[in-house]
Amino acid sequence: MTALAQWQATIFTPEEVALRRSLPAVSCLEQFDFPAAVSQVAEHESWRKELHRPATYVHKWWARRLGTVFRRILLDAVSAPDGTTADTALAGLVVYDPFAGSGTTLIEAGKLGARLVGRDINPVATLTQRQALQAWDFPIVERLFTKVEEACRVDIDALFVTEAGEPVLHYFWVAVASCPVCDVIVELFTNYVFAKHAVRRKSALAHATCPTCHDVVSLTLGVDTSATCGRCDDHFDLIGPVRGRTMTCAAGHRSSVMDALAGQSPQRRMYAKMVKTGDGRRIYRPIDSFDCDLYDHASKLLADAAAGELVVPTGFLEHGTNTVQALNWGYRKWAGFFNDRELYCLGRMGAALRDLPGDGPEREALVAAFGKTLEHHNLFCSFKGEGTGAVRSIFHNHVLRPERCSLEGNPWGADGGSGGYADTLTKLRRAHTYKQAPTDLVADDAKVVCAAGLSSPVGSTIAETWAEFSTDLGSAYVVTGDAAATDLPERSVALIITDPPYVDNVHYSELADFFHAWMRPMRPYSSYPQLDSTRDPHEVQNAAAAGFQKMIANVWRECARVLRDDGLLAFSFHQSRTSGWVALMSSLADAGLVVTATRPVVAEVTTSLAKHAAIDPNRVDVIVVCRKRSSPSSRSPAQARAAAMGALTALTAAGVALGPADIRSAVRAAVLAEGTRVPHVDWGLLASDADAEAERAVAEHLVP
Repeated sequence: MTALAQWQATIFTPEEVALRRSLPAVSCLEQFDFPAAVSQVAEHESWRKELHRPATYVHKWWARRLGTVFRRILLDAVSAPDGTTADTALAGLVVYDPFAGSGTTLIEAGKLGARLVGRDINPVATLTQRQALQAWDFPIVERLFTKVEEACRVDIDALFVTEAGEPVLHYFWVAVASCPVCDVIVELFTNYVFAKHAVRRKSALAHATCPTCHDVVSLTLGVDTSATCGRCDDHFDLIGPVRGRTMTCAAGHRSSVMDALAGQSPQRRMYAKMVKTGDGRRIYRPIDSFDCDLYDHASKLLADAAAGELVVPTGFLEHGTNTVQALNWGYRKWAGFFNDRELYCLGRMGAALRDLPGDGPEREALVAAFGKTLEHHNLFCSFKGEGTGAVRSIFHNHVLRPERCSLEGNPWGADGGSGGYADTLTKLRRAHTYKQAPTDLVADDAKVVCAAGLSSPVGSTIAETWAEFSTDLGSAYVVTGDAAATDLPERSVALIITDPPYVDNVHYSELADFFHAWMRPMRPYSSYPQLDSTRDPHEVQNAAAAGFQKMIANVWRECARVLRDDGLLAFSFHQSRTSGWVALMSSLADAGLVVTATRPVVAEVTTSLAKHAAIDPNRVDVIVVCRKRSSPSSRSPAQARAAAMGALTALTAAGVALGPADIRSAVRAAVLAEGTRVPHVDWGLLASDADAEAERAVAEHLVP
């Protein structure tokens, strides 16, 4: 128990602690826009987020917001007065996140002295939050890690070597399909160049595989369009037989790749490997008979494994937006995402983790950290290139997209690679150090610096009911469940700070099942759910605005029930469609909540692939601030637009680049928020006003 918790326990019950501090009638969050420096610091954080906030990166989660922004939301929500130290700014307040995700709100609130309640409908998210908050005895972590290493490392390393005993860092594989016309096997290369530097200007040297004998051929990018094999003398174009969704066999028959696969997942061939030589160089070589025999040996080890010797992923893929590509390629079981050697090696590691003694947070952390290894060692991984982390993970895009050319590495990975379990202690130690002595990014003149001493240490036990939370002031209440139906008492929460789902096609449960298939048999903690899938009919995420509105309104009603009368609800929202904003604002009104402010800020990772892929990407989120029903004054659409543009203009003046999508989103939010302030609003008419004002704002912004 922390010193703060011990002091509180001597004089207050949990309910008295929650109620002992009154909140400002009008907070800084409602009175003022964020200073532009907040967005500048947030952007800096986004480039190395896992280093700046390592506690929330022990396990993968997809929706991540920046700690810099949520820290500022929390401080401004209580209008921390001069003289209040930041590390105790929220002392005595219960902070709740109903969509807790990776745990950003929880750890930032914990650093500021709050008591923490987190809920998420997905158990993989809950697992991630638990690692962010729990205290670890690190010598125990180290001892348990050694047990895992002793149980499996030698056997795994022996399956990733050359005939001369050199470590193999990566094997390169290509999917194959039979021509539907003549049955000729086609290797599904788009290009025979398989290895090059990730940054072209740094090196033009590349390596191709000979389509005839698979020798490795060196070439110069930008100069060579063809190559000659030094082993078989074949002269070949670098362009492979696959164009888009079609392939051409050696006989010239052109056909659909999907037709050729005929609903079955493709067979794959090894064609090259990356070897670490005795002097530390990394070189490419063709596959030889020893490599093939070694893989066959791994297949036999898998086939001959005794019951319980391996952890094997369980379950089948279900149809969904994010699983449809994998299903179309014939992947039906989660076990099918791995080749035989991967299944054997990962299965051995999983069994060693499963069988660790005890049921403490240290064992749980080691099991959770295994997720990164799974993410980087499967058939859906590919080669990113030299000069960077070698492996492009299965989740480099928010969809389970099969790779025609896949990459296999040693999952222990002590000799190099990406995502090897050997790095686990380094990653956990970084998170442990951060929780013991948190640091924060702050603006210092024109620079962003890392500052210590602004936050309290974080280290809680985990309560799984409100009753446990009430009797242990050193605990955080973190649980998997529907946020529309909780066991929280009425008016028990001072602040609700969250990042809800959007109207979108990305369903995290469809992706999280990849991890759940392994975590379920490993059982990281005793109450980890044993359901076949993490999918839940009460998920708020929805591609249809009407469905989203219905589900999230239920959550907001529950939030209004548990929120103190003087409490405040604030959340980030990111939405490109007007219909999504209408669904959000109408759901708040239906729940009896009034929007008191909307604040644009850089609040999402700028390196997101989804952002880069968008035609007109959003760089800005809107922080929506709400209170229980009151009678606030309303503004005209034009006044709401002017208020939003004032904040956006300040961001632009500070050097934050904004696009039309950012402006539209911020203005739509401001205009539609007025619908929560007046009864019986015509949402259709207000939506038209919001679109009109948004276009006016874009036009004004584009005027030089």
